Parts: sequence; structure tokens; C-alpha cells
Amino acid sequence: MDPSEIRTVSSEAELRKIVKEPPQAIWDKDIARIDEHARTIIAHSPFVLLATANTDGTCDVSPRGDPAGSVVVLDDHRLALADRPGNQRLDSLRNILRNPRAGLLFIVPGMNETLRVNGRATLVSDAPFFDDLSVRGKRPRLAILVEVEELFMHCAKAFLRSSLWKPETWPDRESLPTLGRIAKDQMGIRGVSARMIDAGLALDAKMNQY
Repeated sequence: MDPSEIRTVSSEAELRKIVKEPPQAIWDKDIARIDEHARTIIAHSPFVLLATANTDGTCDVSPRGDPAGSVVVLDDHRLALADRPGNQRLDSLRNILRNPRAGLLFIVPGMNETLRVNGRATLVSDAPFFDDLSVRGKRPRLAILVEVEELFMHCAKAFLRSSLWKPETWPDRESLPTLGRIAKDQMGIRGVSARMIDAGLALDAKMNQY
């Protein structure tokens, strides 16, 4: 594609020529606190996406999953989620140390609407609420404490367009490569089959969740 054929947008004024300002009610839906409805959604959400950014603007989005109810609401303006064992790159946590701004997207299976939370994140190595973050008798080594500055509901359009909750639209898993196959090809791993890599990954996923 010829780069000259791509028309970019470089200012908010130009952007608003394409997309008009929303009604005031859209701005007013941000309540900046954890009300009873937000608490209910958080309590039923087993999956949350955590967005962070480095000081140079490099962004990262990390999936976080636990049994529903594992995110602890401390009060109307603070919530905490555990950091579970992972690949030890610590992309999100290193970002938070350098830039405390964070965004959360809470997803409830079967629910097309999502809860968006933005605020200031802090890494915590111990606190009384760590007992409430325990799963299968294991306390986390670290947790992320988020002070809520923005909180609002996101409409269902993205989930309706994607048909995410409709199994009949899902691809056949056999048509997609396994993580072992992807890792072998992308990292140029020699002397080990994709099947062996998959077996090792499956064992780690089973034994090291918490």
C-alpha cells in the first residue's frame, strides 16, 4: 500500500469533524466511585484486562483471571487484585512502578456490557486484605491496589458485533496453531518438538496457577 493513500488524523478538532461530540449524558456516566452495581459486576467477574504504560508511552495490556469474587473492593474508591504466578517478565508491574496510571476492563461471561475503571495503581507486598486475595489456600506475593478515578459502564456493541458469547461463531480450535507451535516457530527453537513444548506448557499451567 502506498503510504500517501493513508489519510491520518492529527488533532482533536479534526477528529471531531468526523465524530461529533456525544450527548452530555455520555460524559456524566462516569461516577468515579465503586457503587453497588459496580460491586456486583466486580464480584461476578472472573476475568479482567489490566492496561498500563511506561513513561515513554509504551503500552501493555495483561489478562488477569481468577475465580469470580477474587478482586477485593476495599471501599468506594479502592480495589485490589492479586498478582498470580506468570512468565516473570513483570511488564505490568514494572510499568506501574514507573507510571502509576492504570485501566481495568471487567468482563462477566455472557454479559455484553463491561465495566471500565481507570485510576492510580500501587504495588503492595503485604496488607491485611491479602487473606481475602488467597485462592486454594495460597496468598499472593504481590497485589495491585487501584484508587478509582474514573468508573463507568461500556455498552454492548463490541460484544454484539463480535458475537463473542456465541459458541457457534467460534473457530475450530484445530484450525489454530498451539502455543508450542507458535513458540517454536517465532523463537526458532531447535531440537524440541512443538508437541513437547505444549506438554511442558500444559504441565506448568496446571501446577503453577497459584
